[in-house]
Amino acid sequence: MISIAPLSSEPWGKLPGGDPVRLFMLRNAHGMKVAISDLGATLVSWHAPDRAGRLGDVLLGHDTPAEYVAATTYMGALVGRWANRIADARFTLDGIDYTLDRNEGKNLLHGGTVGFHRALWDASEDNGALVMRLESPEGDAGFPGNVTTQVRYTLDDDGTLTIDYEAITDATTPLNLTSHPYFNLTGQAGTDIRGHVLSIDADRFFEVDAAMIPCNLAEVAGNAFDFRQSAPIGARLDWPHAQLATAGGFDHCYMLRETAGDGSALRRVACAYDPGSGRELTVSTDQRGLQFYSGNFLKGDTGRNGITYQAHAGLCLEAGGFPNEVNMADPDPVIVRAGGAYRQITQYRIGVRSGV
Repeated sequence: MISIAPLSSEPWGKLPGGDPVRLFMLRNAHGMKVAISDLGATLVSWHAPDRAGRLGDVLLGHDTPAEYVAATTYMGALVGRWANRIADARFTLDGIDYTLDRNEGKNLLHGGTVGFHRALWDASEDNGALVMRLESPEGDAGFPGNVTTQVRYTLDDDGTLTIDYEAITDATTPLNLTSHPYFNLTGQAGTDIRGHVLSIDADRFFEVDAAMIPCNLAEVAGNAFDFRQSAPIGARLDWPHAQLATAGGFDHCYMLRETAGDGSALRRVACAYDPGSGRELTVSTDQRGLQFYSGNFLKGDTGRNGITYQAHAGLCLEAGGFPNEVNMADPDPVIVRAGGAYRQITQYRIGVRSGV
């Protein structure tokens, strides 16, 4: 059931060039509030109650638009045109070689230097939902085609934030979008997520090389990456595993289990729980991949209210295609043909467990 107060908005500072930035607020009937900016269609904050009814912000973030532009952590951003990495920032499509923006060594990461996360989106209200729209021109970060992207944010009374993506293109192009919120369910700035308990509905994950490019599809059984049953993140971070050493923790894409008969069905794929606060995050998506990132590279980043984020201050569960999938043996799932459309639905739901 959706029962939402009218969407509100307010000025939220300016970009270094002087462009004004706005902050939009979704609310539900139980006092939950999600703040979203038209800069990067960014999830800025999410105030949710704990088991005692006390509101706490469960997202990491910054105080000002300028800090978001300067940061390299993609906190809360809507990432495009390509989420995660493309090896050597290049791909071949229909016999044509494309060279992309190299913004992480030799690779493209999260859409390039000036990706969707640093763009100002057009915002509007539609029946209590927030609709963001962005035009990405031909050649943006080196990608072909003019792409129009629309993202719809809706907050339900049961604590579900639905992110409904749609994009169209006038030329065949790869497209892989995601949302990049950093969650810390304690609601306490300066803490970490080692005490969170996590489950992921996946039997396999992609091992990565030193450049964080997938190099092998491996089984999770019998090692630190097995979250088919709930397990504490901190204990798993301490396991001896070469992949954890390579990435400094978890920064790996899981190949999600598919539902019988329809691999694109919306289904619950992950759950994170903080025993102290009782808050529980569930993730549902129609995508095939889920990147679990344990905030390994948060090392002194300045956050909201002057807090300094250290490693593992937050976790990300990013739904989408596979990293570097455009260069894999079968790239068709991430190719949108001219006149075709990209669609994705991902839901983050925050609720409370009554017991410890």
